[in-house]
Amino acid sequence: MDSNQRTGPTTSADAQKMELLALHRITELIGNAANLETTLANILAVLYNTMKMERATLLLYDQQRQKLAIKASYGLSAAEEMRGVYSLDEGISGRIFRTKSPFVVPDIQSEPLFLNRTGARSQLDRTKVAFLGVPVSVQGRPEGVLTVDRLFGDEVSFDEDIRFLMVLATLIAQFLTLHREIQKKEARLVRENESLKAKLHRTHKGHYIIGHSKPIGEVFNIIQKLSRSNATALLLGESGTGKELVARAIHESGLRCKRSFIKINCAALPETLLESELFGHERGAYTGAHTSRAGRFELADRGTLFLDEIGEMPLALQAKMLRVLQERQFERLGGTKTHSVDVRIIAATNVSLDQAVTGGRFRADLYYRLNVVPITLPPLRERSDDIPLLLNHFLSASNQRNARRIKISSELLDFLMSYQWPGNVREMQNLVERMVILAEGDRLTLNDLPSDLLTCSAPLGSVLPLPDRDRGRVTPPTPPPSSLQELERSQIIAALNRNGWVQAKAARELGLTQRQIGYRIKKFNLQQENPYRQDSE
Repeated sequence: MDSNQRTGPTTSADAQKMELLALHRITELIGNAANLETTLANILAVLYNTMKMERATLLLYDQQRQKLAIKASYGLSAAEEMRGVYSLDEGISGRIFRTKSPFVVPDIQSEPLFLNRTGARSQLDRTKVAFLGVPVSVQGRPEGVLTVDRLFGDEVSFDEDIRFLMVLATLIAQFLTLHREIQKKEARLVRENESLKAKLHRTHKGHYIIGHSKPIGEVFNIIQKLSRSNATALLLGESGTGKELVARAIHESGLRCKRSFIKINCAALPETLLESELFGHERGAYTGAHTSRAGRFELADRGTLFLDEIGEMPLALQAKMLRVLQERQFERLGGTKTHSVDVRIIAATNVSLDQAVTGGRFRADLYYRLNVVPITLPPLRERSDDIPLLLNHFLSASNQRNARRIKISSELLDFLMSYQWPGNVREMQNLVERMVILAEGDRLTLNDLPSDLLTCSAPLGSVLPLPDRDRGRVTPPTPPPSSLQELERSQIIAALNRNGWVQAKAARELGLTQRQIGYRIKKFNLQQENPYRQDSE
């Protein structure tokens, strides 16, 4: 083919087919967009792959610098992009922006307004290059300029390409508008979350117990009532539910908030060392005790002592603990002097002390002495309303620690909302930190989840609800999905079953549009799974 001939379609029909194909691919990109810059670059790549338009660039107005700068491109290097900056009174791009009108340069070699500031065309061995540019406007206000190169002969009309680029510029403008609205919404949610955290901060004297669900609200009420007393509290609940955080909130909202909060893990030390840590020791009490040392009870005098994992305390030490709680007196290990203390006790355990008492592993009298005000902390699976707040809190903290700006996708949020969280809040915190550190993009998706979490996810192995007419049938448990596609498919089917296969309701539950859920139903060929389907035969 001669270099002066147009490299695109040779007939009007061919041109229309290519334009429709390009627009179809571009609308698909916009519909599944997760990142602004990546999507814009992919759109410009379609212009080359489908329409043979070269060196496509999108310049947007930078309000801070008051200049046009390249936001995305195809066919330009990073260095060439950096050079593509224009004042509003410079070159063809500046003219298109000011006039809000298309502009065509049939031959860039003979156009003085063509600046070639990027230097991208310096090595061209073809001499006949046309340059086309159209404005990108939002609600009549100029936002940027879309430009492409074309290889043309003298006889070719530019009207078709200008018309196509104007349509594309409109789509890009709509995409930019949608992206900005999403940014505003996300910013508003961040402000609302910060406001909620500030309220919780004031309520609990600086300790963030994040949540607004009914179960955690009941915990807040008990903390508030405990703040007016010095009663002993026993914190019950699974590992990772935040027992130490609640213990600190009780202390700092109470009458002893200006005194020490001392903690010790009763499961972390052998019996002799634990006794020494609790009650202190005198010089020579055991090998290595070269000096006398105060224990945690003395350090917590007039303050609060938090005994974590109290259920793991050895039986022999439980008798001494009972005496301290009853008489507020003790002797150091290896000593004879009696010490008196005024200490508030907050104990915590993730085992059943009732069963430990029955099994002879825990003293009944000590249990009753500790169980003055029991507080059962709800597991995370029972406070699913708090999951988005907690995720946002841990994500913000991890982003700050790791100098990242990671966000979370709606699909991943849906999955984490249904996950059973056997490790509770601690598991969530560690999972978010891991994903942020290992993430390659700027948005966490299902692909960022550890594989062991996907295969062990309890809700994905549950039995899906059936329509009323099928209630009598026995449905075997659904095995865990072996891939992310199977995971997505099972979540779609579950939502459809819960909503009687009403696509609009299922879409709302999953945070999808009707078009998106329709695409997934077609993608996974789910119509045959519909128990309400009317066969045409």
